[in-house]
Amino acid sequence: MGELFRSEEMTLAQLFLQSEAAYCCVSELGEIGMVQFRDLNPDVNVFQRKFVNEVRRCEEMDRKLRFVEKEIKKANIPIMDTGENPEVPFPRDMIDLEATFEKLENELKEINTNQEALKKNFLELTELKHILHRTQQFFNEMEDPSLLEESSILLDPNEPTRVAPLRLGFVAGVIGRERIPTFERMLWRVCRGNVFLRQADIEDPLEDPTSGDQVHKSVFIIFFQGDQLKNRVKKICEGFRATLYPCPETPQERKEMLAGVNARIDDLQMVLNQTEDHRQRVLQAAAKTVRVWFIKVRKMKAIYHTLNLCNIDVTQKCLIAEVWCPVSDMDSIQFALRRGTEKSGSTVPSILNRMQTKQTPPTYNKTNKFTSGFQNIVDAYGIGSYREMNPAPYTIITFPFLFAVMFGDLGHGTLMTCAALYLVIRESRLMAQKNDNEIFNMVFAGRYIILLMGIFSMYTGLIYNDCFSKSLNMFGSGWSVRPMFKGGNWTDETLKGNTALQLDPALDGVFKGPYPIGIDPIWSISINKLSFLNSFKMKMSVILGVIHMLFGVTLSLFNHLYFKKPLNIYLGFIPEILFMSSLFGYLVILIFFKWVSYDAHTSREAPSLLIAFINMFLFSYNDPTIKPLYRGQMGLQIFLVIIALACVPCMLVVKTLVLRRQYLWQKHLGTQNFGGVRVGNGPTEDEAEIIQHDQLAQQTEEEPESSLLLPAFKAPEEEEFNFADMAVHQAIHTIEYCLGCISNTASYLRLWALSLAHAQLSEVLWSMVMRLGLSSRNFGGFVLLAIIFCFFAVLSVAILLIMEGLSAFLHALRLHWVEFQTKFYAGQGFKFLPFTFDSILEGRFEE
Repeated sequence: MGELFRSEEMTLAQLFLQSEAAYCCVSELGEIGMVQFRDLNPDVNVFQRKFVNEVRRCEEMDRKLRFVEKEIKKANIPIMDTGENPEVPFPRDMIDLEATFEKLENELKEINTNQEALKKNFLELTELKHILHRTQQFFNEMEDPSLLEESSILLDPNEPTRVAPLRLGFVAGVIGRERIPTFERMLWRVCRGNVFLRQADIEDPLEDPTSGDQVHKSVFIIFFQGDQLKNRVKKICEGFRATLYPCPETPQERKEMLAGVNARIDDLQMVLNQTEDHRQRVLQAAAKTVRVWFIKVRKMKAIYHTLNLCNIDVTQKCLIAEVWCPVSDMDSIQFALRRGTEKSGSTVPSILNRMQTKQTPPTYNKTNKFTSGFQNIVDAYGIGSYREMNPAPYTIITFPFLFAVMFGDLGHGTLMTCAALYLVIRESRLMAQKNDNEIFNMVFAGRYIILLMGIFSMYTGLIYNDCFSKSLNMFGSGWSVRPMFKGGNWTDETLKGNTALQLDPALDGVFKGPYPIGIDPIWSISINKLSFLNSFKMKMSVILGVIHMLFGVTLSLFNHLYFKKPLNIYLGFIPEILFMSSLFGYLVILIFFKWVSYDAHTSREAPSLLIAFINMFLFSYNDPTIKPLYRGQMGLQIFLVIIALACVPCMLVVKTLVLRRQYLWQKHLGTQNFGGVRVGNGPTEDEAEIIQHDQLAQQTEEEPESSLLLPAFKAPEEEEFNFADMAVHQAIHTIEYCLGCISNTASYLRLWALSLAHAQLSEVLWSMVMRLGLSSRNFGGFVLLAIIFCFFAVLSVAILLIMEGLSAFLHALRLHWVEFQTKFYAGQGFKFLPFTFDSILEGRFEE
């Protein structure tokens, strides 16, 4: 459990990998995902690194696999995903994979080329078939056999013909159906009406062999006279991308050609079916293994990318890498290196050597499926500084609780809990489906957050006694009207003549006792319901806010203790906690004191807490109309204000002066020790030894070998202390904290405001919608109620559950980021990004 409250301890380690074993060792490290490699060649161009050719080969294989995947998806063949995690192939297996992918790509390209040519030929034959069929109909319509017979009888065969018969030329083709009107107008204008166009639609759409789309086309035939018009018609057809086909002039020739075309279409259809069956078999076989191939290739590519981050020694036999890794996982990393060395067949073991460094390590917080959502909420504000307190464990409770304070409704909380339970119970099946919907994935990732928010909302809804804007009378009200008739002045005429009456709690028997849990249901019918709930929720918001902020300030103490900074404790934490406790902690105590000190008989004499708190700052105690809450109130409040004011110079001036004094001590005398206790915020003796060791190593690398013979070691130059910068920084921090205590406390009043808004909106929705269905008492009212309930359910889910829930979520997020985490959480670190194959296995293939 310790790793939840503080980030993991990290170390910088140096890896010495034999060249033959480096590939397998990096592969094993990618499987466990526990090390983050540093780039040791930042100045080397990407194209000049050692393994750039292997990376290019992997990219080429990846391109071929993407082509195969595209063809599989185009054929609507499901890609098999068994969840298998294949091992990384050895470098020598790359040649076999390249040959396999090359053969598969060439085969698919050849099949596609042949299929496209066959489909193009099939399209041409199909269009020619339609042309022959339609043109025959055109000629039959335009020729009248009876007239031809009469003309042959009247003419004398022995008499010579005076005028040669008129012969018209024609062209036939196919054009897109949407171009017909423009095509016809263009023919009329260019040919000046000297052509005759007939067209007919092809009923069945034709497949475009290039794009595979279904295209609607029409058959046309154009009659003209003369070669000049023929050339014009052909140019217009070419401009409109119409396809022209040869069409015989005699019916017998057209009939014979149509029979031949039909025979060729049948043969071509059989060849197309066989080609498509072969293509389907190839793609189905590839669909079974394409995911495994993707994983293998991209694992290889990731390994070679990582190897490019390493240095190669002068002997070309060893690779040197630097990695960040958790100290607790060093044994697992060593075991993975041994496993990689054995797999490669090498006899030289890999060496993992811890290094001492002054560089800030990355921040690594171990999470599971339950805590990952809350950790993401914290990381969205900023990655925590190394080894500082992690707010995520406390956010697991405080975040859904503060959300529930604003969203308190038993009914809506139940709906939210049921929805989250569905996601939690079926999480394995939903994860296997790998939904691409971004909104669904975001909700699914926060399923445990939503579950806790729903459970806490049910609890606060029970406390508010609010369920879909209605109260639940489970234990009976603690108020009674009977004493008002017996000992009071109420009569039947009183009830008839007054629309609103007020119970007197001071009368014996009117108030029998508190409701067992939550708010008494009688308040739901009271006209002063809002006044009572506003007072209760406003004071509750202040109490929760002050407790939450005091808890955040307390957590800063553990940071100071861990980093061994006693000055921040004495001149930081203690003044901060005293300042807030003296003012706002005292206000919380006054709220509880007023609740327990005044009853129904003395409540009218209770002074206002707001006026008392304002007078506390103004030192105003001379107004005789304002009675004190308790004896000695003036002296205690003056004392608390003086303490709060005295804390300000401690944070503002004293800490800066002490830091300057410590700097002078360290500059002239070094780190001071008094009675075994170190004073100051400088490095410890162990840290000083580490710093000295690092600088000695750096000096050894930069200076020539002759310098190693010198016995003296040059001490590191300390950073110059700038008093003005430190004073400004401390002034900003002090002003921000002191003013923030006031503004942050007021910011927690959003708990009251959002809770009131949610309750009122729920009540308005009930009275404006649901009450209409309940107003009718006949059978038609039942049907009306069913219809109105559907509207009520949709509006409740859309407005009150989703929109109001999102609003309360964002406000709870702000309370944690600004009001809570700023008290102890710097969030100035950078995230630990280990080298891992997890994203490849999950299908996230982005480069």
